[in-house]
Amino acid sequence: MALTFETIRDYCLQKKGTTAEHPFGPETMVFKVMGKMFALCSPGNIPLAINLKCDPELAITLRSHYAAVQPGYHMNKEHWNTVTLDGSLPDDEVLGMIDHSYELVVKGLRKADRASLARQT
Repeated sequence: MALTFETIRDYCLQKKGTTAEHPFGPETMVFKVMGKMFALCSPGNIPLAINLKCDPELAITLRSHYAAVQPGYHMNKEHWNTVTLDGSLPDDEVLGMIDHSYELVVKGLRKADRASLARQT
């Protein structure tokens, strides 16, 4: 299965506490958990690309293994990657990167926000 914008959107939105917003204009969808960004994607980009938060050490490793993973475009390059969905990465790897980004953001939430998130069904 090739990852499409719709697939990415649906995958992100199934995560607890996630919203989709357009704070940077209509061309970029930003996925947030409890108000904090974990993914950005512009459906009009060809090839499709997604910006994802990443542990700095893992970011370096991913960039060295995959040409499609680059320092985050217009983001903090230490903590964000831009992942180009050109077919060179297995879909499961990309979905795992989305999971990692979401989990990093959740881990950084205030304790009360994490507790509120845990109570959501």
